[in-house]
Amino acid sequence: MAKCEDRIEEAISDMELGGRTTASGAPPPSSQNDRPYATAGAAVFSPTSAVTIIQKMIAEAVGVYFIIFAGCGSVVVNKLYDGKVTFPGTCLTWGLIVMVMIYTLGHVSGGHFNCAVTLTNAVFRRFSWKLVPLYIIAQLAGSILGSGTLALMFEVTPEAYFGTLPAGSNWQSFAIEIVISFLLMFVISGTSTDDRATTTVGPLGGVVTGMTIALNVFVAGPVSGASMNPARSIGPAVVKRTYRGLWVYIFGPVIGTIAGAFVYNVLKVTQNPIDNSSKSRSFFKQLST
Repeated sequence: MAKCEDRIEEAISDMELGGRTTASGAPPPSSQNDRPYATAGAAVFSPTSAVTIIQKMIAEAVGVYFIIFAGCGSVVVNKLYDGKVTFPGTCLTWGLIVMVMIYTLGHVSGGHFNCAVTLTNAVFRRFSWKLVPLYIIAQLAGSILGSGTLALMFEVTPEAYFGTLPAGSNWQSFAIEIVISFLLMFVISGTSTDDRATTTVGPLGGVVTGMTIALNVFVAGPVSGASMNPARSIGPAVVKRTYRGLWVYIFGPVIGTIAGAFVYNVLKVTQNPIDNSSKSRSFFKQLST
């Protein structure tokens, strides 16, 4: 019982004190600030960092643009062309496009592409609060532009709406958005933001994240649309002026991702590196032996 209380106190400390930070509040130099879904954006505002900040914002906007274009595009094409994409194909498309964008732009911006992930990383001091508004603006801009492109390319009828709407009650969709967003951030915390994951997961963090998103769409897609990301829902809603139940897709993912990161911090044994006697080999090294 005492150990459990210690873990909870340690997780709360990560939120209040910022976990592993320097005196200035930034991550130590050894941390990987551009790891996908992790700690990108640790730089503070300064004349020399202005270009870098702009590059990060553009990367986030471009990443979200293509995520919306491909993911929501698969929804539109499937509805307008007699189900040729199929529901499993749509699920796979969402997972693949997120994975592709993580590996393409993760080293530039950190590959958040998700307002809830950005906010959660800031809550746990893995990301600078000063950059949160800029990242969210970039993500929303990418989503609106991607949605606008689809609206121009296709005659999107109400039946082919590519946004997210609750299939049942708002509260049912709210609950499932919390659960799947929890799972997404729990996986991200274990595979991308924990420095020790490099010894086991290695470069496969983006693959695992993409698989998690595909899995969540399989499970929750018919119920809530499986948003997991306020930007994914806000862009289509703005372009098509459809705001029913939008609060579900703003607050649900934020609550779920914060809870997922918190629980992972409670469960992890230590912040210290795993010693050599118990260190697991990386996935690729295991394959090569």
